[in-house]
Amino acid sequence: MQAKFTVQIDSFHKINKIKNAWSNEDYHALMTIMDFDDNLEQMDTTELREMCMMSLNDLEPDEAAKVVLTRLFPDESQGKIEQLSHDMPDDRLWEECPDCLYHERLFSAYALLREAFNGVFAQPTGVELTLTVTGHDSEDMLIFDQSPYSAIVRLFASGQSDDALINRLYEEQIQGQQFPEAPGIVWQLKQIADNGLTRQFSLVSSYFWLKNFQQLDNFKAVSHADAVDEDE
Repeated sequence: MQAKFTVQIDSFHKINKIKNAWSNEDYHALMTIMDFDDNLEQMDTTELREMCMMSLNDLEPDEAAKVVLTRLFPDESQGKIEQLSHDMPDDRLWEECPDCLYHERLFSAYALLREAFNGVFAQPTGVELTLTVTGHDSEDMLIFDQSPYSAIVRLFASGQSDDALINRLYEEQIQGQQFPEAPGIVWQLKQIADNGLTRQFSLVSSYFWLKNFQQLDNFKAVSHADAVDEDE
C-alpha cells in the first residue's frame, strides 16, 4: 500500500566530486597498477596524491581511464574495463552507462581523471541534497527503516511526471516490491533527524536524476518499502 508524504527540499547543491571518494589506499593501489609503488610509504597524503595525478597524466587518456576503472571495478572483466575506458573520454558514463549501479564509481572516476588531465574528460555533475519528509501516520514512516534507499527513490519518482525518465526506465521497480537499482540512483543516504512524523535526510545523487527538484521547495509524493524476503 502506498503511503502519502509531503517532501520539503531544504538544500540543493551541485557538486563535481564526492567528498573523500579517494583515499590514500586508493592512490597506493593506482600507483601499484601503474608499476610505481616504490617509496610510497614515505610520502604524505599531498605528495602521494600529486604523484598519482602526474603518473595518470603521463598516460594516454584511455589508458589512464583503464587504470582507474581497474581499481574501481576489481571484479569486472578486462574486456568490460577496456570497453568503458575507451568510451570515457567521449561519453558521460556516470549518466549513460546502462547499469546505474556503476554510476557512483564512474562519477568519481571522471572527477579524478578530469583533474589529472585538466579537462579532456567531461565534468561530472552531482547533487548534495537535504530533504524533510513528513508523513500522516507513524506506521508510514517505518518504510524508511525497512528499505531507505528504495523508499527515498520512490518519493523522488512520485514527485515527477509519469513521462520523467526515471518513471519510464524503472516503472516496474517503482510500482513493485523490489528496487535493487535504488542505490544506483541515490548513491549515499543518511538520516539526520527523526522527529516521529518528520524525518530529515541528506543524500548524494546525480544531477541527471534530480535536476527537476533544483527550483522546487516542496512536493507531495507516495512511496512504499520493498517487500521482505521471507527466506532471509
